[in-house]
Amino acid sequence: MISTKYILQFAALLYVVYFIGLFIPITEFGIVPRTTSGLIGVFTAPFLHGGIGHLLSNTIPLITLLIVLNTIYPTKTLAVFLFVTLAGGLLVWIFGRNANHIGASGLIYGLVAFLIVYGILEKKYIPIGISIGVAVVYGGLIWGIFPFVKSYISWEGHLFGAISGVIIAFLLKNHKH
Repeated sequence: MISTKYILQFAALLYVVYFIGLFIPITEFGIVPRTTSGLIGVFTAPFLHGGIGHLLSNTIPLITLLIVLNTIYPTKTLAVFLFVTLAGGLLVWIFGRNANHIGASGLIYGLVAFLIVYGILEKKYIPIGISIGVAVVYGGLIWGIFPFVKSYISWEGHLFGAISGVIIAFLLKNHKH
């Protein structure tokens, strides 16, 4: 189990990176599809945000979903976090439109998708209840995976984050907690 302290430290790190970005142009290190220099973004994009509003809108869902994931599936938290970040980022790098994709929302979409799908796959009351709760609270995110969202929003990050969450749910379905 990852301590809640580490989840909060991760969130604090996002703010440290944001404030560094006010003085150094680090947001250019997002995912820029099909470019060698944009490949670094697979690792850095979740830490980079285009403004304080962008960061604030990602903070509470990210902390909440990581705590829920870590509470319900403590042995899977790190694997889900890393898989969604890396697989989702790689998929954006391969298939995303030519733009600089930044932000933690792809990770958020992946966590939501994992919690919903894995809870259903578990076929137990509490995980299914968590799935339903996450779907009710975050179900509106579904609209963010379509290309008709605002042009400056990485719908590809949302879509591939969610797809990665579904994939890791199926990969881990037979792995005991």
